[in-house]
Parts: sequence; structure tokens; C-alpha cells
Amino acid sequence: MPAIASSKSYRVGRSKTGLGLFATMPIKKGTRIIRYFGPILDSKIPAHDAIENKYLFELNGRWTIDGSVRKNLARYINHSCRPNAESDVRPRERKVFIRAIRNIEPGDEINYDYGTDYFKAYLKPIGCKCESCEKKRKKLRAEARAERAKVKARAEARATKKAGAKGGAVKKKKLNGKHFAGKVGRARA
Repeated sequence: MPAIASSKSYRVGRSKTGLGLFATMPIKKGTRIIRYFGPILDSKIPAHDAIENKYLFELNGRWTIDGSVRKNLARYINHSCRPNAESDVRPRERKVFIRAIRNIEPGDEINYDYGTDYFKAYLKPIGCKCESCEKKRKKLRAEARAERAKVKARAEARATKKAGAKGGAVKKKKLNGKHFAGKVGRARA
């Protein structure tokens, strides 16, 4: 039987993506952190099937939990591509528990992977804001800046090399449509 975290082991707080659930004390790997709960919706009932919000947790093809109720603090757990927790779905009991998959330190945000369907529908259009994706984007931006700097340096080097090669030649001036290579003035007789 896994350990169950006390309700004082987490709090709702401000995160990069809005509100999030944060650990207030150490949570060991395998500990059941919180239960995701709310009204159970039946997809066979048209009124239930028409409900659309971001807090729907699908148990199976028929049953879904509407986690939008205010008392459901588990709804504040954000998505991460490298999570520190996972959902433990029990469709027969119609329950979902969030369980730690690695040790979570105080102050760490609790997060789990929402799955590909949710990711494609809600997160991909705006871009994933989880810490690991932010690090990837930051690294890609730094690499792109470095590449642009290399290209700019090469272009400047080529321009300098071209100017150096033409440096020995005298530039011709164009006056009244005629080219003059030297001094412009009257011819002496």
C-alpha cells in the first residue's frame, strides 16, 4: 500500500503557466499525493458529452471526471514533458490518484504528463511551457543566435577580403559621363 501525503504537503501557487500545485514538504517516490475528483460524466448522455472544459479527465471511452469543481486542488497540477508525478487511473472504481514517480523537494512544482490527446488539442497550438521544453527552446534560440553570428562574421570577412583586394586599384570618378583616372583640371599647352 503506497504512502498517502497529507493535505499540508502541497499548496496552490503562482507558476510560469498560471496557477500550479507546489510541494511544501518532501514527498517520496511512490507516495500518493492527491486525488483528482469531481462529478462523473457519462458520454452516452448527450448533455454530459457536450461539456467542454480543460479539466476533463477521461477514465475510459465512457466515463469522464469533470475536475472543474473548486475543491479539486489536483486540477492545478500542470503538464510537463518530464514530470515528477503520474496519474494512477482506476476506471472500475472511477477514481484517479496523482502519485510521485520521483522524490519531490519542498518548493518544487508537482506536474505530470497530460497525454498526447490533450497535448495536441490544447498545448501544441500555444507551445508547451513546461521547464524541459523551455530549456530546449532556450538552447535552440542560443544555437540560432550563434549560427547567425557565424554567418555575419563570414560575410564581414568576405567583404573585408574583397575590399583588401581592390585596395591597390585607383577608383575612377565619373564626371559629366566621362571617366577620369587622375587629376581633373586644364591641360597645359
